[in-house]
Amino acid sequence: MRRIDKILEYIAEKTRGFPEDALLQSEGITAAEIAADQNMLRNNVSKELNELLRADRIIKIKGRPVKFLHKQTIEEMFRIHLKEKQIEVNSLGEILQTGEQEDPFYSLIGFKGSMRNQVEQGKAAILYPPRGLHTLIVGQTGVGKTMFAKLMYNYGKHMKRFTEQAPFIVFNCADYYNNPQLLLSHIFGHVKGAFTGADQEKQGLVEKADGGILFLDEIHRLPPEGQEMIFYFMDTHTYNKLGESERKRSANVLLVAATTEDPGSSMLKTFIRRIPITINIPPFQERMPSEQLRILKHLLESEALRVNKPIRVESEVAKALIGSVTYGNIGQLKSNIQLVCAKGFLDSIRENRDDIGLDFKVLPGNIREGLFNIGKSRRESEELESISSQLYITPEGSHAAEEDVLEPPFNLYKLIEDKISLLKDEGLDDSYINKFITTDVNIHIKSFYNRFYNQKGSRERILKIVDREILEFADQVKLLVEQELNRKYSDRFVYAFSLHLSAFLKRIREKKYGGKPVYDPVDPNDEEYKMALTIKDMIESGFGISVPEAEITYVAILLKSVEEERKGNVGIIVAAHGNSTASSIVGVVDSLLGTSGICAVDMPLDVSPREILEIILGKVQSIDNGRGVLLLVDMGSLLSFEAAIMERLGIKVKTLDMVSTPLALEAVRKASLLDMELEDIYRSLKDFRGYNNLEASTGAVLDNKVIITVCSSGKGAAIKVKEFVEKIVYDLTQKKIAVIPAKVRELDKVIKEQQAKQTVLAVIGVKRPADPNVPFIPLEQLIDATGEELLRELLLNHELPVVQDNQGVVIKDLCEDSLKEFLTYLNPHKILGSLMSFVKELERGLQTEFEYAMKVQLAIHTAHALERMVIHDGLVYRGETAMLDPHMMNAVNQACAIFSSGINLSLSDDEKYYICEMLGDVYKTDPLSGQSV
Repeated sequence: MRRIDKILEYIAEKTRGFPEDALLQSEGITAAEIAADQNMLRNNVSKELNELLRADRIIKIKGRPVKFLHKQTIEEMFRIHLKEKQIEVNSLGEILQTGEQEDPFYSLIGFKGSMRNQVEQGKAAILYPPRGLHTLIVGQTGVGKTMFAKLMYNYGKHMKRFTEQAPFIVFNCADYYNNPQLLLSHIFGHVKGAFTGADQEKQGLVEKADGGILFLDEIHRLPPEGQEMIFYFMDTHTYNKLGESERKRSANVLLVAATTEDPGSSMLKTFIRRIPITINIPPFQERMPSEQLRILKHLLESEALRVNKPIRVESEVAKALIGSVTYGNIGQLKSNIQLVCAKGFLDSIRENRDDIGLDFKVLPGNIREGLFNIGKSRRESEELESISSQLYITPEGSHAAEEDVLEPPFNLYKLIEDKISLLKDEGLDDSYINKFITTDVNIHIKSFYNRFYNQKGSRERILKIVDREILEFADQVKLLVEQELNRKYSDRFVYAFSLHLSAFLKRIREKKYGGKPVYDPVDPNDEEYKMALTIKDMIESGFGISVPEAEITYVAILLKSVEEERKGNVGIIVAAHGNSTASSIVGVVDSLLGTSGICAVDMPLDVSPREILEIILGKVQSIDNGRGVLLLVDMGSLLSFEAAIMERLGIKVKTLDMVSTPLALEAVRKASLLDMELEDIYRSLKDFRGYNNLEASTGAVLDNKVIITVCSSGKGAAIKVKEFVEKIVYDLTQKKIAVIPAKVRELDKVIKEQQAKQTVLAVIGVKRPADPNVPFIPLEQLIDATGEELLRELLLNHELPVVQDNQGVVIKDLCEDSLKEFLTYLNPHKILGSLMSFVKELERGLQTEFEYAMKVQLAIHTAHALERMVIHDGLVYRGETAMLDPHMMNAVNQACAIFSSGINLSLSDDEKYYICEMLGDVYKTDPLSGQSV
């Protein structure tokens, strides 16, 4: 390749790589950069650049240093035709403002790319003397056949082939497919009396289109007699109306037809032969990835203009939208965009946002799965990686640009101030405003946190928005408030506070802080308000500024909101007939899970349903945290309460019948531990039938061995615990054991009675036995690994056949349930055994035993990694691999071999690096012994 060609190719490639907003900011390629990259002398490069400028191949951006851009690439990116020669300007904006979009086809995305041949065909059809060439446009539904025909029409006007007043008539042949007579009447018109109901002469479409284009969509639906009349008109440009015997009428009409079918199989061959040009419009999936992205931006710009709000689009959302296009092409993409924008628009109204945020988590399932379709083409996947972390689409019709990362998106001032005046104008009292503002702030914080924090590299993302000094200051504040308020705040507070502080400091710096509190919804005696006073002093000391009194209120609201969010789980009520049935179930749940936000409603048979409804109404009102209430009942008749409760209280309620202790345990676990929403809990528990009910015939029975359970709420509750313990023992031994429930007051008596007949392995419950020789396991320990391990040791000490390769029962249950919620392609039940073996092999390789939480974290993270391998979308490790512990890396490699042999999947090296990094955050290995420390 010649030197000048190498330089031109390099400029073209670099120009394509610049974002459009960077190009508008006078970005470009310098001669020094070309010389360094291509290993050429600077003088030679300058010489060739001057030659390329004279040849009109590049654009020169004057300044220091001088920069260059590829002209054709600029024309394609901005869809404009640059007529000037040897363009030398101070900025690209100058020529974009004066450039003439004279050729309508320049507005077509891909006019010099995947649509180049189609454009040339369309132009030839319009210009061919003397009248142009009739054209058939073939393509799937939604590819833009009508739009292409309209561009041909505009090009005809541009080239003076048509007058400015020339008609463009559109007709869909499918509209009258079942009535050929009426269809022909529409196309060619009819005379009075041509058929019953023809009271007067009618002008046809051919007559209306005289001097322009008649676009016949879905022409394959035209009946044979209609096709014959059309091709006769093509030959002679004469026609007759329906009811006339002679073809004495004429019209100068260019026919452009469109079809989604194969013309050879759906239309008369004599008709096809008369159409000299057939233009095939490629489907969306066959368009270049860069074109797909520009089509997406164009459609988003249309929606931004429609709702008059900017639209923020996460990169995952953009890819999912592109990948969601299957049969419907651009039409389907437009429909999908309108769907998600409509939801985002409603959210922006509810949250009083100035823009629309499109978040991957709120996408409908069919659109979300589009993200996985991207990975099917490696080239497409790589090219779409050019999508930035966010697209920012403005309603002014400008080109998409990245969001301004210098402007913090979380503004507590605007959030509070905009709403307080509205609430006070409505005459609401201070207590209601206090509750509303606190809840509203909480919703905004959680919404932002879910979009921002729950993405990989969250701390790096936040550092693009706030200074490191502010983020580190927020970390110090978090430690202080946790100690002083005796609460646990998550990173959600750190990010929300750092964003708020950044906005506050910016307001002070720009002298935009009014310093006047609009309203003070926080009681000065509240501990949050007192803590805010301390934080005010820290800000003044740390940043050397004076903090207005109004800031105390804002910080107090932030402290209160995030804390209240931590408490707000879905409420759960157990309602069952009988004097103590519901209380017994709730007692077991509380014993196992501690304070769990669940309450009981016992329904004696002599109490009327109306009285029970009033009791439940009171319970729902007291237990609701703003996320709804799940009602667990024993009979389907109580399902009728659901509608009455929602109507009376306006609180979302879902009801499940056939309540049992396992059902209540699962509900509380999903609400408290997994923080699931009401609908998700209800959906996941609809078909729940307990923890693998054990039949008496399953496996052998352990003779002469017994475990005693004891519960404070009585024997009924102890029976429920009995079922729970039986399952754990069975999973450990594959055998059943006798489990005897006992009342608290009768515990020691029952122990003596059982010891006279058999061995008491342990007492599990809420009371320690008087006999110190009887092992005791507290109920609450069964929910973590410690209680299970104690039970395992007891069984081993009594020479019972514990299944050695069986992992933690509770761990397995938690992992399987969590994976059921989030895995799409892998079967959680089938891969769980391999995951447990993987964790066990890691423990063996590192000569350590992981903590309970670490086992769960490892299993779930690795499951997601395996799924990424299935869809070929593995993570790329950005850290320094040389910093990873070699011994730990070796252990991970050996453990991962389980997946190759067990489920025929292999993790990539990058995924292994992340597992090693996860382990390195918690465990270190001794370089001499290789053991974890």
